[in-house]
Amino acid sequence: MPVIEWADFEKVELRVGTVVAAEVNGKARKPAYVLTVDLGPELGRRTSSAQVTEHYGAEELVGRQVLCVCNFEPKRVAGVKSEVLVTGAHDADGRVVLAGFDHPVPDGTRLL
Repeated sequence: MPVIEWADFEKVELRVGTVVAAEVNGKARKPAYVLTVDLGPELGRRTSSAQVTEHYGAEELVGRQVLCVCNFEPKRVAGVKSEVLVTGAHDADGRVVLAGFDHPVPDGTRLL
């Protein structure tokens, strides 16, 4: 594994946001949701395309806090302008489990 400097880590804008809307992306080749994530007053609301349908229903995502990479260039994914990357990890079966928090934190908080 390559070793990075602290300055490299500081370049990544990892911020907490709350999912305020989730709907099925009917244009996606693999099942996915279009998420609207509130990242607080500084960044506002951003969209993301997320392949998290195996563990999560759209209705249970709304209100959930997620960790997002906020400084990637926006990318068009299955007809959606994906502005942030919602983070997670694959479980033993290869399904995405979202990164989350045990206690609520203000939207827009940067990961330390």
